[in-house]
This record gives sequence, structure tokens and C-alpha cells, in this order.
Amino acid sequence: MRFSVGVGLTNACDLACAHCYRDTGQLDELTLAQVVAVCDSLPVRSVNLGTGENGLHPRYAEIVDALAARGVKLSVTSNGFTLEQSTDETLKKFSEVEVSIDFPTEREQDAFRGPGNWARAMAAIERARRLGVTVTMLSVMMKPNHTRLAAIAGLAFGAGANYRVNVYQPVKTDAFTLTYDEYWDGFRRLLGATRLVSTTEPLLNAVLGDPFGRGSGCGRETVRVTPRGDVIPCVYWTKSDVRLADLTRLGADVLGSRQFEQARTVPDACRGCAFVTTCQGGCAGRRALAGDVGRPDPYCPFIRGDRITLDWRLAEGRELLKSGSACTTVLAPR
Repeated sequence: MRFSVGVGLTNACDLACAHCYRDTGQLDELTLAQVVAVCDSLPVRSVNLGTGENGLHPRYAEIVDALAARGVKLSVTSNGFTLEQSTDETLKKFSEVEVSIDFPTEREQDAFRGPGNWARAMAAIERARRLGVTVTMLSVMMKPNHTRLAAIAGLAFGAGANYRVNVYQPVKTDAFTLTYDEYWDGFRRLLGATRLVSTTEPLLNAVLGDPFGRGSGCGRETVRVTPRGDVIPCVYWTKSDVRLADLTRLGADVLGSRQFEQARTVPDACRGCAFVTTCQGGCAGRRALAGDVGRPDPYCPFIRGDRITLDWRLAEGRELLKSGSACTTVLAPR
């Protein structure tokens, strides 16, 4: 088995977005040697650079060069800053770049993230496409924007980008957390206006009848390394019992650590459910943040005896590096 690895080179960022999960208590950075050690320790399928704005790391370009030289498939998630700071040569080493957009208009986006962010993000998308790099627009579905995602999808498709959606996780605040009804209303609106490329969002996948036969890789075939050097099963996981130094010793056996085992926990209340093999109890990170990984996902309709009906259609398949490495949903034009 080969792993999808998420690496945060730094938790530094040029913005201070209210919904961000990154640790801002102190500045943390991985060294080039530490990043290379991750690839020496695990059979790596792909590496995504995320968490902060990786372009703020003083050796960012050198690290990208080192990973590319190893033949690693690379992606980066950015608010636009890192892409703007990257040379053409560095940018072309990525198989895919992701740009975060929260709202479908410049006014809303800049009000939420900061003046000028929209222009920078759109310029980054245009430049990456011009260089022949696959571009994905990424949104976090949350309380303020869950009714606006179809419009953002149209924006992405109009810019020649893929569109990917994650569900907000309350690592720091509940202010943006969706209610049960908002969660399903958000997906109902989004699927009604697009076609579905793939989803590993566990409950959505179960409600749709497991059309892809592949659940989330969290705790199973994904490894996240934080800028502090913690090794965790999910980017939203707040506890770690493995450090980078341990990873070089454990290798793929990191899956046997307590935190990775917890990420694979199936709640007792879910074990008799007809959908348990598909959703595994729902998103483990969300359940842990809700207070108890041993309880069902708060967005689960089956535990409520609720029936969710969604109007949706499949799109032609496409391979994006993040598709199977997180609880996420990828859409295409209808």
C-alpha cells in the first residue's frame, strides 16, 4: 500500500481567516531533512503541501525541488500567496494546485479573507492554467456559504478549474459549524447544480449508495505531518502519539498507533447499520471534535431514522491527488 501524505511545511500565513484550523500559538516549520525523512519512511503515493502558506517557508522552493526529484506527485493548497511567490519552474513541478475560494464574488471573498485576496487567487488560477498545471478551486462548506457553493462551482468551471468541497470542522470554533439541516441542504443544492466526480465524505457516499466503492482513507492510507512534527491520521486531528522521529522507526506500522486506531473506530451504535461498511460510522475527525469518536457522526441520517433523497448525476471520472486522501467531494459541470 502507498500513502497519500499531507505535509505542512509551516503554519505561517499572510492571512488570519476566522475559519482556519492551523495552530497560531507559535511559528513552527519543518526542515528539508524532516520532509525527506517522511518519504524515506513511507511508500508515498502523493504529497500535498497544506496547513499554512508554504511559500512563506524559507526553503520552500528547495523542498519542492527535492520532492519532485524523487518522483513524488505533488499538490499544494494555497490562498493564492504561495502560487504568486512561486517561480514558473517551481509551479510546474506540481501535478495539481488548489486555490481556496469561500464565496462567489470579490466583495464577499475579500470581506471574509482580506482585501485583494480575490484578485490574487484568480491571477494564480489563470497563471497555473497557462503553465499547464491542473487547477482545483477548493471551498469549505460552512454556515455562511452553504447555499452559495453552486455559484462557486460555476465560477470554478468558468475558470477552467476542477471544484472540490470539504465540510467545515470546528477545530477552533463552532461559529461556522453547519447544522444537520444545513449540511444536507448544502449538498442537495450543490449536487442539483453539478455532476459528481467522486466523494469520500462518508455519509454522502453512503446516502448515494457507495457509487465509487471507496471510502475515506483517513487513518487507513493517509498520513499527515504537522509543522510541529506531529504525525496524525487526519488534518483535523488534535492529538498525536507519534512524532517524526517515531515515523522513521515505524514506517507503515504507524497505522497501528493509538491515534490511527482511534480514527478507524466504528461506534457501537453503528455496527448494526446496513451502511456501516460504507461510512464506517462517519467522519472520525468530526466525531472526535464533537467530543467522542465513539459516537455516530452528528450528520448521520440513519441513526435518526431519516431518509435523505438527493438529485444527482455522475460525471466522467478524473484522477485528482486529494480525491481519496480526505473526506471530500469533487464536482464537474452539469
